[in-house]
Amino acid sequence: MSTWEKTMQQQVRKSPSGLFFKALALAGLVACSTLGAGSAMAQAKPKIKLAYAKCAHCMSMAMVPGLAQNVEIEGINFTAGSDALTALVSKSVDIAQVTYLAYVSGLDKGFDLVAVSGQVNGGSEMLVGKDSKLASDDWAGLKKLIAQYKAEGKPFRIAASRGNAQDLHMRGELAGHGIDPSKDVQFVNIPNPSDHAAALSRGEVELICSVEPFASQIRMTGVGKHFAYPYDQAAGRLTNLIVTRSDVIKEQPAAVKETVAAVVKLVDVLQKDKQGWINSIVKGTGLDPKIATEALNNAYPDYRMYRTQTKAIAGMMKDLKYVSTDVSALAEKNMDYSFLMSVTGKPKTELGY
Repeated sequence: MSTWEKTMQQQVRKSPSGLFFKALALAGLVACSTLGAGSAMAQAKPKIKLAYAKCAHCMSMAMVPGLAQNVEIEGINFTAGSDALTALVSKSVDIAQVTYLAYVSGLDKGFDLVAVSGQVNGGSEMLVGKDSKLASDDWAGLKKLIAQYKAEGKPFRIAASRGNAQDLHMRGELAGHGIDPSKDVQFVNIPNPSDHAAALSRGEVELICSVEPFASQIRMTGVGKHFAYPYDQAAGRLTNLIVTRSDVIKEQPAAVKETVAAVVKLVDVLQKDKQGWINSIVKGTGLDPKIATEALNNAYPDYRMYRTQTKAIAGMMKDLKYVSTDVSALAEKNMDYSFLMSVTGKPKTELGY
């Protein structure tokens, strides 16, 4: 080092301004490091808003945020799957647990929907009042009773929450047994499933297709009794589907993948230990743990997406005039198996394709 350089270095060390610039440079380095770390953390933990409905098989979605890795999930509970769908298409949330029915209905309305995973199926049950003389699965008796009501000039009232899977299951089941759901009976819409028991108790309807855990509540409290499980139709017992929008997939593919991974973990957990599931139902509905436990006898965890049945559901919904167009081809096209394939390591042929 030259004599001039040594002199200048000493002057910088002695000069307050020199110290100021050194401190400023150090502060800048610290700030950059902090910002860099913050940016890395933000990239490592993207945020997803996840909507789900209030039913036995839906409430388990409350466990998803705790199972997620590399993504921060905010779970938001809605009364019905149709509300969750509205939140998704309005971009209030990023991913939603809805029903196969809501998925098909949304596509019929022109909504941007992409199905990425299954979740839990089942949860539907048809029930009659406690004083009804109908025996379980007595479809001949039901048809006779409907004819009797018609002869007396009285409507035979059947209720469900319009737009949920139980409504579709019921309509398909009725049609399969020769009962026209739009002509032979009078449909009563009860939007909130928690009101089903009261409607049946007050004699406002003759038959209701409810969702768990409210179906079990009706049976266990003596308000009504089992008539049938409405699974003998095109939808089978398919119920829940995890859907998102194409813009979310484009902008946050890693976050979508991590959310699907959490749902897959959820299904594995639900198949092994149901206590957490029971707790989520009790917390979300306020019902007795015994009712929640009973409800799980009619719930089937499954993350697969069933392509052929989805097309059949779309066709059935068109036949039942639930939708105005046949969107079966679009419903198949918008089922994206790539996230399930990546998470499980399985080909789509093993994932319901």
